[in-house]
Amino acid sequence: MFYEPAFEPLVVLLEAGADNLVPMELALKIASKISANERFSVYIVIPMYPEGVPTSSATQEILFWQGQTMAMMYKIIAEALEKEGLSDKYHPQDYLNFYCLGKREASSPENPQTNQPPENSALRLAEKYRRFMIYVHAKGMIVDDEYVIIGSANINQRSLDGSRDTEIAMGAYQPNYTWAGKKRHPRGQVYGYRMSLWAEHLGILEDSFHEPETLKCVKHVNEIAKKNWKAYVEEENTEMTGHLMRYPVQVSIHGKISALPGYECFPDVGGKILGAPTNLPDALTT
Repeated sequence: MFYEPAFEPLVVLLEAGADNLVPMELALKIASKISANERFSVYIVIPMYPEGVPTSSATQEILFWQGQTMAMMYKIIAEALEKEGLSDKYHPQDYLNFYCLGKREASSPENPQTNQPPENSALRLAEKYRRFMIYVHAKGMIVDDEYVIIGSANINQRSLDGSRDTEIAMGAYQPNYTWAGKKRHPRGQVYGYRMSLWAEHLGILEDSFHEPETLKCVKHVNEIAKKNWKAYVEEENTEMTGHLMRYPVQVSIHGKISALPGYECFPDVGGKILGAPTNLPDALTT
């Protein structure tokens, strides 16, 4: 089981000169587990959109690379399922899922009236719908409830190139709480850290969360994430009980990704969710 609490946008595309292989390795690990008929689940939390203006050229191209990375990962998983004759039984999202975080508050008659911003402006829509993304700035990974990595590097070429940004990270585990030592699921502080994150962002604790690699847990988390996305985008203002939302893309059984019908752009702020290529140098957006 692999769980990634958060990292900023993924980028890996040979034509762009991005040669970090973290997303590829995750997808190949899932494919190997499918071939071995073993469970393996990856939960990835990313920002709804990168820091900056969602409609800007730079942000749109970053989102484009991010979408290409997602498509690459899902394609590998879909091909592995097809190879093993499991396409009719399992979906790529039974193994890999992307999420983002958001917050919405119900309207209150006590809210002070301010000068009205221009109609349909991002500020006006924010005041009307009372919702906004929670920006994911964490760079961390929890592996098998046994090992935790926390650092400063994003999963992109700029951070992982080795000759560009200076980064730092640390890894930790408890020797008395390992799969090898316990011969079962280790439930030490790393496990407690993950459960704390899940309770905070899902707004609930369920028995299935104790075994996050299981299909039951994956489906339960996805059900909650879909409900949270629905609450985030619906017309009526409702208080959200959790923060974790499905990343607004849909995935076919063949691993192809597309925007959710009716949500090709981000609510209120605009900008295509799957981005668009631009004429900017790839080095600036990878």
